[in-house]
Amino acid sequence: MANIGVLGAGTWGTALARMLAVNGHNVTMWSALPQELIELKNTRKHKNLPGCTLPESISYTPDIHEICQGRDILLFAVPSPYVRTTARACLPHLAPFQVIVDVAKGIEAGSLMTMSQVIQSEVDSQPGLQGVRVVALSGPTHAEEVALDLPTAIVASSEDMAAAEKAQDIFMNPNFRVYTNNDVIGVELGGAVKNIIALGCGIACGLGYGDNARAALITRGAAEISRLAPVCGGSAGTIAGLAGIGDLIVTCTSVHSRNFRAGVLMGQGKTSEQAVAEVGMVVEGLNALPGVKALAAKYHVEMPIVNMVDAIVSGHVPVRDAVDKLMGRRKTTEFSHS
Repeated sequence: MANIGVLGAGTWGTALARMLAVNGHNVTMWSALPQELIELKNTRKHKNLPGCTLPESISYTPDIHEICQGRDILLFAVPSPYVRTTARACLPHLAPFQVIVDVAKGIEAGSLMTMSQVIQSEVDSQPGLQGVRVVALSGPTHAEEVALDLPTAIVASSEDMAAAEKAQDIFMNPNFRVYTNNDVIGVELGGAVKNIIALGCGIACGLGYGDNARAALITRGAAEISRLAPVCGGSAGTIAGLAGIGDLIVTCTSVHSRNFRAGVLMGQGKTSEQAVAEVGMVVEGLNALPGVKALAAKYHVEMPIVNMVDAIVSGHVPVRDAVDKLMGRRKTTEFSHS
């Protein structure tokens, strides 16, 4: 039995907390919003996870010191904009050689760091925290299905394979298959950029376009991620795996995908702010856009779908004009750099 602290009480953190408790581990949940914990404790249900009942064995605490103490795994399941502040709050309470598993997906604007890099940078700023290891856990994994024990496969990625294998051992069960991988950059870029492509797929659907358009966006979106990953230090091969094409497919096609749903609303004429309000949950594709755009500019990588989604979100290009611009780009071969 492992002692696990889960930071974040959204759908993903809650689904994983439930799964880990069912696996037989000692699980405690923390949230920056104490009311979330009170509701989970009193009802044993999350409003956005229908059919899911939380085990009575799960504990809850609003105390950042308590959630960090004596944990075999600290699971970061907070939205990407709050990863750095949460990591900073944890620093005084961490022990050397702590294993941190991050499930947030995004690129931090400004620093252009992935979420595991953000956590590691905070850890490195604190004297005495030698040996702390960060694992990125990513793949085609909707919380709504994991919460119901539906078959799922995911990747635990770390530069320290012993840490990745520790996460693999703790998270894996007959319904949740965990692979290991040491290409953290590739895994995290796949997880961040696919949310933007899913926005684009949703926009196309909201405009009334069909499966042909969605298949084209998924495939060309994968090409954009495959161009970006190697110049950032990742592997294009990773994008052919679970954290790349796997996550891209599920996020661009599933009714559970909040990024896809937000895109549909935008395609129907809603602003990004209105779409987020209607979805009612974090839409990470919008958070990732500034950082991914900046990475593409820094490394001179052509990412026309990402750029067009950004133009739509910012209001610089009307939705239908954006599609026309994508379809009317200059002729090229399929495997060129554009």
